[in-house]
Amino acid sequence: MSAYSPRPEDFAPLAAQDAAPVLVRPSLSYWADARARLLRNPRAVGSLVLLALLGLFTTVGPLFWTVDPSTQNLDRISEPPNLGAEALLIDRGQRWPGIEAEDWPAAPDPAWLASPTRAALDAPEGLSVVGTPHTWSVRLRWSPVENAAGYRIYRNRYQPTALNELGLPLGDRWSGAEVSYEDALALEPGVYWYSVTATDGLRESPHFHTLRVEVERALPLNAARKAGLLAPESGAPGQRLTLPAHPLGTDYLGRDMLSRLMHGARTSLFIGLLAPLLYVFFGTAYGAAAGFLGGRADAVLMRLADFVVALPFLLFMILFRVASGVEAGESGITAILVAMVLLLWPATARLVRGQILQIREEGYVQAARLLGAPQRYLIFRHMIPNTLGVILVTLTFAIPTAIFTEAFLSFIGMGVAPPTPSWGSMCFEGLKSMLNSPHELFFPALMISLTVLAFNLLGDGLRDALDARMRARE
Repeated sequence: MSAYSPRPEDFAPLAAQDAAPVLVRPSLSYWADARARLLRNPRAVGSLVLLALLGLFTTVGPLFWTVDPSTQNLDRISEPPNLGAEALLIDRGQRWPGIEAEDWPAAPDPAWLASPTRAALDAPEGLSVVGTPHTWSVRLRWSPVENAAGYRIYRNRYQPTALNELGLPLGDRWSGAEVSYEDALALEPGVYWYSVTATDGLRESPHFHTLRVEVERALPLNAARKAGLLAPESGAPGQRLTLPAHPLGTDYLGRDMLSRLMHGARTSLFIGLLAPLLYVFFGTAYGAAAGFLGGRADAVLMRLADFVVALPFLLFMILFRVASGVEAGESGITAILVAMVLLLWPATARLVRGQILQIREEGYVQAARLLGAPQRYLIFRHMIPNTLGVILVTLTFAIPTAIFTEAFLSFIGMGVAPPTPSWGSMCFEGLKSMLNSPHELFFPALMISLTVLAFNLLGDGLRDALDARMRARE
């Protein structure tokens, strides 16, 4: 076999079209890759959008919705969500004298009253409304009943069908000639059923007459002018005025729910963000020191953490309130922050300690130590950055826990006290009127639920994005 002799053309460069294709993949850092993975998670992106909207609701919202959250309007108590309402302007300076039947006896005939076989009195006929019924006054009149010693007036939200269903007893008329009544007791816009029965002075007649009355909202002229809804000396009785809108309704004191939710978010998120930042930072430093020192120092530090875990949070919360001089009815925001920072850091410390114990045995840390790297360099260059992902995930899960803790403490009356709004205190107030006005409890509870859900979903997304084992499985 002859030997191969190289030729000059064997060393000629290949043409561009003959060269093998080169696949170029851009190099991503750890944090750039984590960011890309986070943005590919639809639940995490949705939670980020929700948190951004919450931030705008809290910071920008009060700039557009300038209603004072502490202003009370007792004419619009526990209103459902509305975009405005009309009110009838009235003059409260006149007193209604009532109506008496002319030439009618005030008491029944004594002979009829003494008869053992007397029949029950008839129902008052001609029951009608005098004037326009509104939330300040409903005036009723009826025809007199023969041998009546007086009348009883009832009010109900539903049409009665029997004597025991007439509803709320409003008052009595102890004269057979008094045939009118003015109702001004806690009226609200809506439909009422008024019933009138006659009495002979000893017993009430089983016969009654019922009238359906639709009551509209009314506002006195002087009150409208004082609230700035009317210019001075303007308006007249009988005119109608458009009242301001309350998109989320009002609470039991007539305060705007939307404004209170915006300002309450500042209180709840202030505690929910500041407290986790403080105790997660302290727990990180504490756990990193315990894990890096090791040995007896680690054992002593972690036994102290175990002791703090065993302390009852609610009991120490009460002690902190007493020690800080917070009395009943006062807001204990400082006491809440102190209690959470001093009692909730051990979980973060344990987690960071475990990460530090694992990282300090890694090869690159041992190599840096052999090359003479100081301890400060090992901690801040290798250990803390490699535990930063775990710290971020812990923080995102700690924030909803802090928000829920503040809401719980305010709910039981140990947190933020009225009139300072917070979502927890608003839930506590809304619970009292939950059956009649469910919106007072629903909206603050919804805000707490959405915020906690958003932070939990963000924590799940960060955990998946920062976990190297999840990247290896893809």
